[in-house]
Amino acid sequence: MKPPLEAIVLGRLAHGHTAEELERVRAMGRAAWVKEQLLAPEGDDPAMKERLARATLHIEYGEEKDKFAALKEDRPFRALDASIADLWPLRDYSKNNIPWQERVRPRDEVVAATWLRARYAHFQLREVLVGFWHDHFHVNALHDDITIAVTWPLYDRTIRRHALGNFREFLEDVATSIPMLVYLNNRTSKASPANENYARELFELHTLGADAYLNHLYNRWREVPGAAKGKPAGYIDQDVYEAARAFTGWTIADGSWSSEGVLPNTGEFAYHASWHDPYQKRVLGVELDANAPPLSDGRRVLDLVHEHPATGRHVCTKLVRKLVADDPPKRLVERAAAVWRDHLKSPDQIARVVEAIALSDEFAKTWGQKAKRPFEYMVSLLRATGTDYRPEPALPWLALTMGERPFGWPTPDGPPDSAESWLSANSMMGRWNAAFWLMSKGNPSTAPDFAVRTPDTVKTLGQAAEYWADRILPGEGKEATIAALKETLTTWAPIESPLVPPQSHEALSGIVALAALSPEFNLK
Repeated sequence: MKPPLEAIVLGRLAHGHTAEELERVRAMGRAAWVKEQLLAPEGDDPAMKERLARATLHIEYGEEKDKFAALKEDRPFRALDASIADLWPLRDYSKNNIPWQERVRPRDEVVAATWLRARYAHFQLREVLVGFWHDHFHVNALHDDITIAVTWPLYDRTIRRHALGNFREFLEDVATSIPMLVYLNNRTSKASPANENYARELFELHTLGADAYLNHLYNRWREVPGAAKGKPAGYIDQDVYEAARAFTGWTIADGSWSSEGVLPNTGEFAYHASWHDPYQKRVLGVELDANAPPLSDGRRVLDLVHEHPATGRHVCTKLVRKLVADDPPKRLVERAAAVWRDHLKSPDQIARVVEAIALSDEFAKTWGQKAKRPFEYMVSLLRATGTDYRPEPALPWLALTMGERPFGWPTPDGPPDSAESWLSANSMMGRWNAAFWLMSKGNPSTAPDFAVRTPDTVKTLGQAAEYWADRILPGEGKEATIAALKETLTTWAPIESPLVPPQSHEALSGIVALAALSPEFNLK
């Protein structure tokens, strides 16, 4: 089957369809819906803001004598909008009266809010892109250094603020964010020698991409085609080393000792002049003068990588892969990269590129060339069935059984974005278990009651299969899927069997879970 265009739009530019949103997209048309989504105001929509204000997340720990009392409560979110002044004390290990669960609570609240926003937010396209950018500028929030978990709401707000904005501004806010400074070790990078971890990932992952790495061909910057004119075809190790020097002294005010004394301990980004390498540098064929003003060297590097043509190609390839197909259509990538270059200085650079991709012919004609990741699969099932969600550890744990841990990929390249990575036998078994658990009336996170939400006109198992398959798989051409679903139901009971309470809920939830295991529901 091939779903209607509105279902394709919501399958890729949202976390799946709802019955109401299908009608909205059908009535508005793809272009108008996309434009509305790209004009999302900063912050959550009013209904989402209210839902987050009402939400709670469980926290529990035992007593530790002379340190803290036992606690067990469902607590409202407090960290999502918290300042660094509020969060920073949680990382202070000299305060042994703070349980581990309290220290990591900021990260846990962001995880819970991510699920809620994916399920309920009006501006769904922004939520999809927030996930994309978290993968692109990946930081492992489960890193050993508790600083990352403590400051995770700040990093998430950085990602959310720039998800539709200008990439150059995005780069600098990521470079100066506390989690990135910790994760890629730039917080301790000092002159002689500089730590190159952040600089290397800046080139390889965040901007020009691995395809633009030319060290297997050239060893000196002058040899790279175009470098003598300040327009090199790509980058080599010399560029990484020199860029690393440019970012020395970009650190955190974390109370560290230096030759100038002790840094403040506020958790803010800090530039420490005595750690910076002030001498002349050359990056991508461009000379950076010695003794430049504070931050100038690093900012100039960010300018250079943003303006390099390879960056547009790399990021646009990833965006097309995310929104269209595992094998990105080359012509669409080229058109998206041209929009990227035309809007290098535009405040909505990213939004312009996403619009070009979302309204392309390729977008509408390539359904089925993407697979839902575990998170997307579960949220789209909640949305398609109209099932509510209450934050509990069960759903993130289910995602983990399928290989996806929210904000927890172990390497800086972030989780893969291809079907083969998420449709293994183990992952599919996890989807089977997840579908039945999500649709179970006993699930504390969802507790759906399908007996109430199935129309009275649906009288038999066979009619229920038709109704819920149509709800979950909008569009024509699903006769074979419905037939297979009915055939499976005959192992339980004849499809003419009446729906009789209280067993009807169990039967209906099983039907919905089986429909969600169809190949059509797992693709987008």
